[in-house]
Amino acid sequence: MKDLLLVVDMQNVYKEGEPWGCPGADKAAANIVKILESKRAEEVIFTIFTAPKKPAGTWREYNREYADINADVWLNALMDEFLPFADRYPVYEKSTYSSCMIPQVMEAVKRADRVIVCGVVAECCILATVEGLIDSGVKVLYLKDAVAGQTEQFEQITEKIVESFSTIHTELSTTEEYIGSGKDK
Repeated sequence: MKDLLLVVDMQNVYKEGEPWGCPGADKAAANIVKILESKRAEEVIFTIFTAPKKPAGTWREYNREYADINADVWLNALMDEFLPFADRYPVYEKSTYSSCMIPQVMEAVKRADRVIVCGVVAECCILATVEGLIDSGVKVLYLKDAVAGQTEQFEQITEKIVESFSTIHTELSTTEEYIGSGKDK
């Protein structure tokens, strides 16, 4: 089975203590690094959120309200632990919640049997991406301990939503289970 590891928006702004900080972001980052170091997935893509130059609809208000955050280069950069991997794997920008809006991501999805989803923010970018992937017809593996939300409750709610999809579409796992499942290859 050919896996695509999709690492969604692991940017400094989501680190614990930062403006859009997610309480579990550091734990999620550590687990994602374990996956990357295991080389378990055949293909890896990183996405980052960047404010669009010409936002449409409600994104205009969103980007106006958070202009100071969107203008901060460090906040919008990948977390330090991912910089060595960004030299090896592509990093694509998006200006919406879903990573499925990136053509290069969808091309990689077509080559994969399964997409392994991890990153932030569970209830926004992750959930929107999972739904887009399901709509594209690919199997999704959601790594519970490699995803962080704005609160632990939001993480749990998102897990329940993903779990409620047909097992034909999605399954939930942990980092260790995922890495371990590749040892018999």
